[in-house]
Amino acid sequence: MSKSLNDTIHRVTQRVIDNSRDRRAAYLALTDREAERQVDRYGLSCSNLAHAFAGAEDDQAAIKAAGGPNLGIVTAYNDMLSAHQPYHRYPERMKIWAREVGATVQVAGGTPAMCDGVTQGQDGMELSLFSRDAIALSTVVALSHAMFNGVALLGICDKIVPGLLMGALRFGHLPAIFVPSGPMGTGISNAEKQRVRQLYAEGKVGREELLASESASYHSPGTCTFYGTANSNQMMMEMMGLHVPGAAFVPPGAKLRQELTRSATHRLAAIGKDGGDFRPLARVVDEKAIINAAIGLLATGGSTNHAIHLPAMARSAGIAFDWSDLAELSSAVPLIARVYPNGAGDVNHFHDAGGMGFVIGALLDEGLAHADILTVWDGGFAAYSREPGMEDDTLTWRDPGPSGDAEMLRPAAEPFQPDGGMRLVEGNLGRACFKASAVGEERYTVEAPARVFENQSSVNEAFTRGELDQDVIVVVRFQGPRANGMPELHKLTPALGVLQDRGYRVALVTDGRMSGASGKVPAAIHCTPEALGGGPLARLRDGDIIRLCAKTGTLTTPADLAARDPAPDPRPDMGMGRELFAMFRANADGAEQGASSMLAMAGL
Repeated sequence: MSKSLNDTIHRVTQRVIDNSRDRRAAYLALTDREAERQVDRYGLSCSNLAHAFAGAEDDQAAIKAAGGPNLGIVTAYNDMLSAHQPYHRYPERMKIWAREVGATVQVAGGTPAMCDGVTQGQDGMELSLFSRDAIALSTVVALSHAMFNGVALLGICDKIVPGLLMGALRFGHLPAIFVPSGPMGTGISNAEKQRVRQLYAEGKVGREELLASESASYHSPGTCTFYGTANSNQMMMEMMGLHVPGAAFVPPGAKLRQELTRSATHRLAAIGKDGGDFRPLARVVDEKAIINAAIGLLATGGSTNHAIHLPAMARSAGIAFDWSDLAELSSAVPLIARVYPNGAGDVNHFHDAGGMGFVIGALLDEGLAHADILTVWDGGFAAYSREPGMEDDTLTWRDPGPSGDAEMLRPAAEPFQPDGGMRLVEGNLGRACFKASAVGEERYTVEAPARVFENQSSVNEAFTRGELDQDVIVVVRFQGPRANGMPELHKLTPALGVLQDRGYRVALVTDGRMSGASGKVPAAIHCTPEALGGGPLARLRDGDIIRLCAKTGTLTTPADLAARDPAPDPRPDMGMGRELFAMFRANADGAEQGASSMLAMAGL
């Protein structure tokens, strides 16, 4: 028998409900009005409707007759992004599967879809975070045609899932299901990949050896297999009940993957307003669903990027959620999964060991997740504690049983560590996030002199010159949302890892982001307020002593910052289209609020 809900989770949930009351009520009133207005194809003029089904070919007659639901696909397909390459054939297959249940499907629109793996350390990474707002706006444009009774959201990777959800929530009167495509097969071991990266950082291997290693890791269609932001997205969609149960980590091309997508199409047709089981997105994504997403993030050691994305997604549904909520939940939620970079195995090993079915079952058994959320699937959240499979040609679900690998997955009563490892650190240098689950406890506290930089390249140049061979806290500032779009600082990881392996006490403090796969080096990231405009990091100087402690939640310096003038704000770089994103940078709010200009300007 499952335990009653944990007291801390209950308290945080109630605080989020109380803090969200007015904003959430206004949001639900909006979606209720939209539902009552019948904003769909039944209310369009003949000219409007004729334009909308002119290209529908075999489905023209059915759309014209309005005899069944018309489902809109918003797709982030491109074949440069490995995780999204399998989406190429999804729309034509979903059209066929919709006809099986008297429904029709149209591609409502597409969204941009950046690959952060391609843009890491490059100029294009400065567009990455704000691509989330562009994706949300593209989703709104796609759904503005008022043709649809439900929404299938085809997206997986870093900013794409949050952006799709943020846009779709403005059409929260419609049901919506996320349809993933699954991870690529496992390549070389993650330990080997990291070994070669660090050898390259030290100049001990060349570009040819590095490229061969990377190509053996990222080698085929599907999501990258480390547990970064993309795979954390899939975990959260399961925790929020927005997938067909167990859909997250089934590989592309498998018969099971095809049947899960077919099932998603059928289910979306069944949960519309006229289907007798109405499940609009606005009611599925509520305060408890957001809390469940945060719990899943903590229990599995997921991406630090979601400290930014979760508040933004919550705001889009009229919900107030911040880092204090996340940190308090972390104190109650144990770490029950170790997936690379927090462990040796990747998401394929995680899935084979029991995956999301095991995780959700373990959390529910210990009263560590809300069991009573409304999901897109029949059977409530408990249905997500089962794993999908095929019996003959039939899609079925079964109990995943005990963990298939105790080094990968453990029961909540026997965790890897008693807390979720996402700490809030704060002090006179601001508020920041510290991902403790990826860092050895002996490194939770670092006190050392600062070396202050304003970009990644300068850090790596100083490393190459040997200037960082000491106990050091590397500060990389002017990397916040208003300064340059808050890029991930992925190029820092090998150099800092080498310094740590040499025996130095090393840490990073930045108002930028680290990769969703950030690893073993202690880091205070997303520091807010950001340096631009005179934030505390802008007043630091080389040699200032900084204390970073995940145990006490401390991010401080004894330096008299108030007595100093801040470093001058840098001019934004041009090229790669960055100048066109000036409106996003100028209007963005802080990282803890979600770093969104779209939400800030909309007053949400």
